[in-house]
Amino acid sequence: MAEINYEFRKRMLEVHKKNRRMEKPLGDGQIEITDEWKIVVPTKNEFLTRCGRDLEDYFFTSMNVEVPLTTKNVTDKRIVYIVDESLPKDGTYRIEAAENCIKLIGKDERAAAQAGYFLEDLMNLEEAPYIALGAQERVPRFRCRMVHSGFSLDVFPSEHLSAIAHQGINTILLYVEGINKSHCGYTDFNDIIYRAGLYGIDVYAYSAMHSKKHPEDEGAEEFYDGLYGELFRRCPGFKGIVFVGESVEFPSHDERTSGMLRLDNLDKNGKKIIDKPNPGWFPCRDYPEWLGMVKKIIRRERPDADIVFWTYNWGYQPEELRVELIDNLPTDISLQATFEMFENTEREGVPCRSVDYTLFQPYAGKYFLSEAKAAKLRGIPLYSMTNAAGLTWDFGTIPFEPAPYQWLKRYESIIDANEKYGLCGTMESHHFGFYPSFISELLKWCFTTPKPDGEEIIDRLIVRDFGAENLDTVRRAYRLFGEAIHNMPSTNPDQYGPMRLGPSYPMVLFRDNDVVIPFGEHAVHGRNTICFPYYKYPSLENEKAKETLLGEIKLYKKASDRLLEGAALLFDIIPSLPESKRDDARRIAGIGEFMGRTALTTHHVKRWYVCKDALKRGICDDKDALFGELIRLTADEIANAKAALPLVDFDSRLGYEPSMDYMCHREAIEWKIALQERILKEEIPRLKAAAEIE
Repeated sequence: MAEINYEFRKRMLEVHKKNRRMEKPLGDGQIEITDEWKIVVPTKNEFLTRCGRDLEDYFFTSMNVEVPLTTKNVTDKRIVYIVDESLPKDGTYRIEAAENCIKLIGKDERAAAQAGYFLEDLMNLEEAPYIALGAQERVPRFRCRMVHSGFSLDVFPSEHLSAIAHQGINTILLYVEGINKSHCGYTDFNDIIYRAGLYGIDVYAYSAMHSKKHPEDEGAEEFYDGLYGELFRRCPGFKGIVFVGESVEFPSHDERTSGMLRLDNLDKNGKKIIDKPNPGWFPCRDYPEWLGMVKKIIRRERPDADIVFWTYNWGYQPEELRVELIDNLPTDISLQATFEMFENTEREGVPCRSVDYTLFQPYAGKYFLSEAKAAKLRGIPLYSMTNAAGLTWDFGTIPFEPAPYQWLKRYESIIDANEKYGLCGTMESHHFGFYPSFISELLKWCFTTPKPDGEEIIDRLIVRDFGAENLDTVRRAYRLFGEAIHNMPSTNPDQYGPMRLGPSYPMVLFRDNDVVIPFGEHAVHGRNTICFPYYKYPSLENEKAKETLLGEIKLYKKASDRLLEGAALLFDIIPSLPESKRDDARRIAGIGEFMGRTALTTHHVKRWYVCKDALKRGICDDKDALFGELIRLTADEIANAKAALPLVDFDSRLGYEPSMDYMCHREAIEWKIALQERILKEEIPRLKAAAEIE
């Protein structure tokens, strides 16, 4: 039975997966938690009492064991929450398991909560309420791990907050356009801050408030106090705030820029009035002055506020200009640089440039490294936008990318930056949001010390989800997914085109150049806002551009073949799995096939563009052959889109993205098919009969 729209949210409200327990003998050196045990929490400690209730629910829901909660002094078979401030590092948590007592110890309450979640992790891998005797200790690598909501933009049900905390993530982000105003309209910030705190989660504001004054302008301090001072007065629970160039651009006095906000620098035809970079896209020499004023205002209200200054928009500029800005920043803020952007590379001889945000380039780029070195020299705490929670813009409407070996490359590169440059904070998702998965579980292991063997953790997750007998097959599937992503160039035309939507992306000729996607009308980024249904690519009159496009066509076909092959391997396993594991396995396989069909759509779109360009420029020597190619492409893409329908029917998360809403659900795919059929029946015959193309 097909899921209806948004039904995936029901799954996101299930913090503990039902019936994980598999009947198996107790291993050597293990003890079993039975209903003879009790969970003991300190008297009058509301936070740890909630943690105990969570653990109680875990045993009941996932392990079919009733382990009641108590505050009484229990001397027999007990699981005890303990705060031990003498532990050496902030965030440290440990499990000490003896025959009749399991201690969940944390340096503070939040760390003790993580000890309880760690116990759940270990039992989930074991698929039984068994735990090894002895001590196991973990220390988080990062002081701050930030995500946006994957439930809906700026919407955080308490269950989603709980799931976020279970994954070791300690910070959520809210878009802030004004007091209690997010991208979605009225939002009770204080309610979210309060409920996040119940789960040990901090809340940062992601500023989208307009900076209309230069710090030297008359009334500037009063103006910014009305924005940021008022925000922290009215919502004092915000732990910090993120500033990124395009969202907080201001009328800079730097003569190298237009000195104007982007929208103010456009004429009635949408052309730049002053042909210089706008301040939001340039490391202006007066950004430190702007930041100093805003920092002073915020810190009057909250002295410990973490002010994160993100250099995302300036990576296009020369290193010396960016480093010059960093050299003039205050050192009591945090600097954030995007991890993989602006890196020039190649695949099979095809030149590529990593754009935002992509797993195609898993390693730290030169832009990040240049700023990491500068921040270390200045002693500025370093953060990075890593997308490490499991999703990038490579695929716009999936919940996560099930490519653990490719993610492991990213994690190891992030850990390297942590050890070399003191990277201490990560932004792990953008507005595509956080969706709990086995990738976020792998991440949690990798982002703590001692450093685990990542491939061993992947094996344990595979065995849990697919069974030991399928280990080699699933390894092969996951490696195919990773190889596909690693060899699939992530370009702006693709990220703002077919890869953002998936198989609902249309292939239009001339009549539909102004087509408007009829979905996401009420979404923040709905319709054509961040996706262009008329494919854009550099002119093929440039031989180098044409050669690059032809290379990309081959790479995308290979990527699609790998993804579809990996998905087929997983689908073949599913009938042999226990009933309790089939749906989750089918969703992972479905994501893999959806990725493959998305890559195939992009392959078709690129070939279509070559034909369209030839028609437009009148350079086709054999019109019949060219129109024959268009007809074949249309038929192939219609078949590809139809093959995606069962995938989106089964999993309502496919085709959805929090800021765009639904863009590749059944209705969107059927709209695209109808559009292609009309082009096939009407426009292609008309163009074929025309004396020349206009």
